[in-house]
Amino acid sequence: MNIRPADAEDFEAIKAVARKTWHDTYDELEADMIDRTVDNWYTGDSMPLEAPGTVVLVVEIDDEIVGFTHAVAQGETADILRMYVDPDCQGEGVGSDLHERLIEQLEAYDADRIRSFDFAFNDASRNFYEGLGFEQTDTGEVEIEGENYDEAVYTLEI
Repeated sequence: MNIRPADAEDFEAIKAVARKTWHDTYDELEADMIDRTVDNWYTGDSMPLEAPGTVVLVVEIDDEIVGFTHAVAQGETADILRMYVDPDCQGEGVGSDLHERLIEQLEAYDADRIRSFDFAFNDASRNFYEGLGFEQTDTGEVEIEGENYDEAVYTLEI
């Protein structure tokens, strides 16, 4: 397993992992809506690799990208905006290793707190983050195609 900073050539593979994971994970959402959302949220400028405080990492196994994360550090807080692992590789430590590397990167920005956001109905995400020491500290909403969905905010003090 190789975890490295993403580059522009990784974008289509990142989008493919996101699409596959969304379809596998978010049963509450219609398949067509997932495809449209991934197409809208994963555009060429949605993860600006050179933006200040931005960390985008990919995980490769046998030269294939099987996971990625995207976080932004601003002041004392860093937000994990995306973290996805191909469903075929989940449960094998890929997400945990990716998370550890992300924490190392975010500590370089002097972040004291890390937040992650996901659909409140995503039990796998809740279990993953709580297993890493995060606690649910807030709720919110995310809008997709005019519909609001409950969102959970998980926080880890580092």
